[in-house]
Amino acid sequence: MSTLAQDFKNEPKLPPVELLIDGEWRAAKTGKRFETRNPATGEVITTVAEAGRTDVHDAVMAARRAFETGPWATMPGIDRGRILYRIAQMLRDRFEEFVSLESLDAGKPLRATRRQDLPAVIDCFEYYAGWADKLKGDVIPVRDDALTYTIREPVGVVAAIVPWNFPLMNAAWKIAPALACGCTIVLKPAELTPLSVLALGALALEAGLPPGVLNIIPGPGSVVGATLVAHPGINKISFTGSPEVGRQIMRAAADNVTRVGLELGGKSPNIIFEDADIEAAVRASSSGVFFNAGQVCSAGSRILVHRSRYDDFVDAMVKRAEKYKIGDVANPEVDMGPVISEKQMNTILGFVDAGRREGASLLTGGARVGDRGYFLSPAVFANVGNDMTIAREEIFGPVASVIRFDDEEEAIRLANSSIYSLAAALWSRDVGRVHSIAKRLRAGTVWVNTYGHTNTRLPWGGQGGASGITRDLGEAALSNYTEPKAIWVNLGR
Repeated sequence: MSTLAQDFKNEPKLPPVELLIDGEWRAAKTGKRFETRNPATGEVITTVAEAGRTDVHDAVMAARRAFETGPWATMPGIDRGRILYRIAQMLRDRFEEFVSLESLDAGKPLRATRRQDLPAVIDCFEYYAGWADKLKGDVIPVRDDALTYTIREPVGVVAAIVPWNFPLMNAAWKIAPALACGCTIVLKPAELTPLSVLALGALALEAGLPPGVLNIIPGPGSVVGATLVAHPGINKISFTGSPEVGRQIMRAAADNVTRVGLELGGKSPNIIFEDADIEAAVRASSSGVFFNAGQVCSAGSRILVHRSRYDDFVDAMVKRAEKYKIGDVANPEVDMGPVISEKQMNTILGFVDAGRREGASLLTGGARVGDRGYFLSPAVFANVGNDMTIAREEIFGPVASVIRFDDEEEAIRLANSSIYSLAAALWSRDVGRVHSIAKRLRAGTVWVNTYGHTNTRLPWGGQGGASGITRDLGEAALSNYTEPKAIWVNLGR
C-alpha cells in the first residue's frame, strides 16, 4: 500500500486497495469492494474495500484510543510539527507520483494538478506544521487574589468527509490543521476518488504518524458517512460537499450535540462593470467557470455584465470558450479534462437542456465531446434571467450564465439574491467603488479584478445559507479543532 502512488504507469493497473484503520491496511468486514474508474476513459482503475458500519466503529474506536491513550494529543507541538513537515517533504519528493495518481482518479489535467493541487497540499502541511507549537492561550486578569488564564486543547476525534472535485487538497485542508492541534481523525474520501487520499495515509505512516491518529475509510455516504456523523465517539464533524448532505449531517449530529463545520456549495456572482478591463475579465472569468471542468464550489458561473459592455463581453467569452482544448489529461496543451462520472455528465447536460427550455440563448458548447470518457464542451449562455434554473442552481460543470445589469444597485441586488454566499468577484478601475461594493457583497471571499485565487493563509468559507457555517484554512481553521479551557488558580490572599 505504501507504493500506491508509485504504481501508476501510462497504462494504469493498480492493486486492490484496503481500508486504513489503526495503522493497518484491512479488508472490509463484509468483504465488499467497489470499483473506481478513470473519468477520461470510463475504465476501471482498481477496486477499493468498501467500509461498512462495523468498520466505521472500529475506525472511530482506533481514533479514540489514539487520542486518549496514545502519544499524539500530549506530544509537544514542536514534535507534531516535525511530522507534518516530514509529510510535506515526502510529498515534495514524490511529487510526480501523486500528480499522476490524482490526475488518474479525478480526471484532472496533469498541468493543472502540477500547478495548483499538489503545491497547495504541500503548502498546507507546511503552514500548519508551523502552527503546531504556537497554539497559545491568554492570561486574563479578573481578581487580585487569583491567576486566571486560558489554554487551548484539541477538540478530540474528528470525522472528516471530503468531496471528489479536489480530493487530496480538500483532505489536506482538514487533516493538516486537525493534526497540528493534536486531534485524531477518521476521514471518509469520496467514493469516486479515494486513491490519492489513501496514498496520503500510507505516506503519513511512513512519516511517523502514530497508529490510529489518521484512519481512512472509503465507502458510500449512505452507510459510511451516515454512521460516522451519528457516532457518539465523534467530537467534531468537518464536512465539505453539497448543501443537501450538509443539512442531513446537521440533523444527524443533533442527537449527540456534535460540533459541526460545513463548507457547502456556491453559485458565485462575477460582476463586470462598464469600466472593467474586458480582455482581462474574459480571461479570468473563463478560468473561473471552466477550471476543473467547472467542478469548483466557488465557480463564477453567474457572470453579471453591465448592459453597455454586455455584447462585447459575450462575444469575447464565446471565442475564448471555443478555443479550449479538451481531451487527454496528459497532454500539456489540454485546458479541460472530463467531468467526474457519467452521472455527473448527464446531470450537467440536463441543466443545459433546462437553460434552453427556459429561454436562455446557448451560444456555444454544452455537448458531449467524443464517446469515450466524460468530456463536455464549455457552454456559454446569454440572455439569462437571474431567476432561471441555470442562474440559481449549482451546476458543478462548465456552464456560464451571462446576465445583464444596468447600475451598481441592481448588480449588488442580483449578486446577493442567492441562497449561496461562498465567493464573489467584481471588475472595475474605480478604487472607491470596488472597496465599497466588496463590503456589500454577501460572500466569504471577494476577488477584485481577478478570480479564483485561494491561499492556505486566508480563511475560506461561506457566510451561511447553502454555503455553510465554517472557515477552513488560515488561523481561523485552528478554532475548528481546538476549544478554550479557562483555569482559575486561587492565590490565597
